Amino acid sequence: MTAPLADAAAGDVVAYRWRWPALLVLLAAEVMDLLDALITNIAAPTIRADIGGGETTIQWLGACYTLSMAVGLITGGRLGDIYGKKRMFLIGAVGFGTGSLLCAVAWSPGVLIAARVVQGLFGAVMLPQGLGMIKEMFPPKEMGAAFGLFGPIMGLSSVGGPVLAGWLIDADFFGTGWRMIFIINLPLTLLAVLAGWRVLPEVRTATPPRLDLVGMALVTAAGLLVIYPLVQGREQDWPAWMFVMIAASVVLFALFGWYAVAKQRAGGDPLVVPALFRKRGFSGGLVTGLVFFSGIAGFSLVFSLYVQIGLGYGPLDAGLAALPWSIGTVLGFGVAAGLVGKLGRLLVHIGMTIMVGGVLGLLLTLELTDGMSGGASLWTLAPALIVTGLGMGMVMSPFFDIVLAGVEQQETGSASGALTAVQQLGGAFGVALLGTVFFGVGPAAHAAPAGGFGEAMRVTLWVVAGMFALAFVVAFLLPPRAREEDGAYH
Repeated sequence: MTAPLADAAAGDVVAYRWRWPALLVLLAAEVMDLLDALITNIAAPTIRADIGGGETTIQWLGACYTLSMAVGLITGGRLGDIYGKKRMFLIGAVGFGTGSLLCAVAWSPGVLIAARVVQGLFGAVMLPQGLGMIKEMFPPKEMGAAFGLFGPIMGLSSVGGPVLAGWLIDADFFGTGWRMIFIINLPLTLLAVLAGWRVLPEVRTATPPRLDLVGMALVTAAGLLVIYPLVQGREQDWPAWMFVMIAASVVLFALFGWYAVAKQRAGGDPLVVPALFRKRGFSGGLVTGLVFFSGIAGFSLVFSLYVQIGLGYGPLDAGLAALPWSIGTVLGFGVAAGLVGKLGRLLVHIGMTIMVGGVLGLLLTLELTDGMSGGASLWTLAPALIVTGLGMGMVMSPFFDIVLAGVEQQETGSASGALTAVQQLGGAFGVALLGTVFFGVGPAAHAAPAGGFGEAMRVTLWVVAGMFALAFVVAFLLPPRAREEDGAYH
């Protein structure tokens, strides 16, 4: 039964009595998603050694999760508008837990990848409900504080995720090995469902939109047509039909845009409001986000693989190796907090410049410390990783505010869903692209000598630096700063 509403002070908006406990439930869901997006980067070599699979299996473990979430996010948000946000949050949480259980008992790479898709799809149902509920639960004067918790939580999750995954694998509780990284989701999901049933409010849209199944099918097919060739192409020696698939994905994305316009003119509810793409700031934000988040996700995977199969680190040490990057991200959020209002888009450019410098610094460190031949240590890698993370936090802090600056109030739901979906799609694209570069240049993972991936890491770091530099350029399409009255998106 839903907790009752409590009247706020005279003249204030009615505030939800259980709003802060409800916020904790929503934050817990965000943490589960962030952890599951990161943990397979650390666990992938161990998983592959246990249940088999090729090098593409390592890429699919991350790409299939983010891709399935990307294509489901906008529809997931719309389901909340139609059937109620609390109901869809609980359904999503139960499905996410079921997907985690399937991951934990997977006996083959195919089963595990399919279970990761289940996780991603139900995560796409669970996560979008939070924004609408927060806007309903909190009065305007508390809204900034509520959304302000997401940045630190994201930072702490990025810090703890890789370390937690490495610790659980090395600890091998009850002989579960890597499976414990998914088993741990089960009690968390149960707590989220029970607490959510008690404290989350019933939130429905007065005039709910209709589902756009055709639009969803077009976006899903377009995403698969570009990700599949990037992951599988190298292993299959790039047959011509894979390039046809990539070209077809471009056609389908264009067809999706045409269909959205036609559907709106006919009085329907397209998956994404077409008017959004006529706003230079929003369109530029989608392009910037696609490049930026591709670089982040791909770099995270490749670095985890390099320190394990290239430098010979165990899972826990690999998690600790990434810790300086995560700490730098938290510091970046802190530095940006007092500068967002003053610098706006300039802060994004400063952060991206710092990130390029950090990646080049990591490249130089590996050269000077013989890291390309397996001689790097946790301490020598730390400074460049902290710098990279610092820039990342400075970019992410104002990014969503700035991209949504020119979006009208009635377009906010569609815009935020599209932007989050592009973030996830970028993650899948980055894992596929940079994973392909890394394994394409390096030797076979099962036969690589110590330090055998030095050249692969060198080439990949140059590509990562180039991606962040490209993001710097396209960021000029963003508006100079976010609207002062719109501080709800972080």
